[in-house]
Amino acid sequence: MRAAFYEKFNGDIKVGNLNDPEPPVGGVVIEVKANGVCRSDWHGWVGHDGGITSFPHVPGHECSGTIVAVGQGVRSWNKGDEVIVPFSCGCGVCPTCKNGNEHICDDDFQPGFTGWGAFAQYLAVEYADVNLVKLPEQITHTVAASLGCRFMTAFRGVVNRGGVAPGQWVAVHGCGGVGQSALMIAKAFGARVIAIDVNDDTLAQAKSLGADQVINARKVDDVVEAITSLTNGGAHVSLDALGSPITAYNSIACLGKRGRHVQIGLAAGDHKDMKIPMNLVIGRELDIYGSHGMQGHKYGQMLDMIIKGELVPEKLIDRTIDLKEGADVLMEMSNTSPSGVVVIDRF
Repeated sequence: MRAAFYEKFNGDIKVGNLNDPEPPVGGVVIEVKANGVCRSDWHGWVGHDGGITSFPHVPGHECSGTIVAVGQGVRSWNKGDEVIVPFSCGCGVCPTCKNGNEHICDDDFQPGFTGWGAFAQYLAVEYADVNLVKLPEQITHTVAASLGCRFMTAFRGVVNRGGVAPGQWVAVHGCGGVGQSALMIAKAFGARVIAIDVNDDTLAQAKSLGADQVINARKVDDVVEAITSLTNGGAHVSLDALGSPITAYNSIACLGKRGRHVQIGLAAGDHKDMKIPMNLVIGRELDIYGSHGMQGHKYGQMLDMIIKGELVPEKLIDRTIDLKEGADVLMEMSNTSPSGVVVIDRF
């Protein structure tokens, strides 16, 4: 198969031929139709993720495609089925999975991390019955790939972890793919949204997606004070969609009493341990939540809202590219981030 791969951390991502995968027991092989290029792939490439232990390695975890081979023991899927692959797949048998939390499985399979990913023509997926999501005919593979980890993680973060309700103030710190997704989802649930970023063009895009207020963090003296003023006392829900010590701190500190902070941006590398204003957590009775993906069996509400037009993730897609361009975009993330979601749809 044709695939993009690297042979060491921070090494050149090459495009060439690798062996086609075989379906594992309980798993399937998917012909990849579309795959998003995500900063999580970049974290893996530079060595921030401990799950990558052998080379060559194929990145990619925001995948949609067609099943072309079915392994022994698979009951729910057949060749020709169109599916979405959650980025964190549960084994289905550990205590965590038995409690319905396959996305944080004790023995998970993560394409592009614990195994080869979807920067390739074909992808082997373990635990197919437990994780795969049927692709509705109303949703294209490209849109399905854009849901990837960013949109569905933002959905769970806003809805299931943040518990956003109509009329509440939601602050979104960092307006890349995750932040823009969170903004769109919060607005769909009737919230008032403040978008915070350091780039005016990104903030203009956030405004076009429905942000009620925007703040350029480089142009105000105090981000927390600005949010507190706009919300008359602090946000009800605040999300760090970037994963830096500054955005995480501001997200917690800008909350009003009994507010909820959701950490979606990865705390990786030098940022894995961050300063938390614990005095505010105690004094204001704040809640702090992590959000790591979403279980396959929870996709229904999100997909229904997309089909009904209540959520329009295609607005977040900046462009579609080929496999070689995808490798280049991933390496360029060391210097800059795309303005929107980039999807590989030509292999």
